[in-house]
Amino acid sequence: MVDPLTTRRIAHRALYLGLALIVMFLRLLPVTPMSHGIPGPDLVLALTLAWVLRRPDYVPAWLIVGVFLLEDVMYWQPIGLWTLIVLGGTEFLRAREEATRDLNFLFEMALVAGVMAAMLVVNRMVLGLAVVEQPPLGLELLRLLMTLAAYPFVVALSALGFGLKRAALGELDAHGHRI
Repeated sequence: MVDPLTTRRIAHRALYLGLALIVMFLRLLPVTPMSHGIPGPDLVLALTLAWVLRRPDYVPAWLIVGVFLLEDVMYWQPIGLWTLIVLGGTEFLRAREEATRDLNFLFEMALVAGVMAAMLVVNRMVLGLAVVEQPPLGLELLRLLMTLAAYPFVVALSALGFGLKRAALGELDAHGHRI
């Protein structure tokens, strides 16, 4: 018989992967509601950051790398660059997950905004050093703001729709380690 904690972890990993694939598929569709030059939010990034801050054991590093590598290939981005940057940002947040459990949502939003801004700066710096053509800074900043505006809705959907809550202070994983 399979441990219920392991079953829940595998189910949430499959749910994360399914949600990421659905969002990527919808971004590929030629019909976009934001056709006026306003970029849409990066929902996969918002979903990843929200889940890493809530339950880091549900979104391991190998799953994040797989999802964002697929996104790099699908959207013709420099392969591996954004993946590496997102992995660095999520590992930064994962290391601080225990310290951020007691933060209220405004401080969490500020932390996520800082990490996303740092990720944007690192991406632009590396692309600039490699002399790769980049989208205008204004569009990328607007996309950052749209992602930050979507973040509370992603957190609410994750909590209310999928039952994703922060780990309790004494909760243990399958190996008896604190979560």
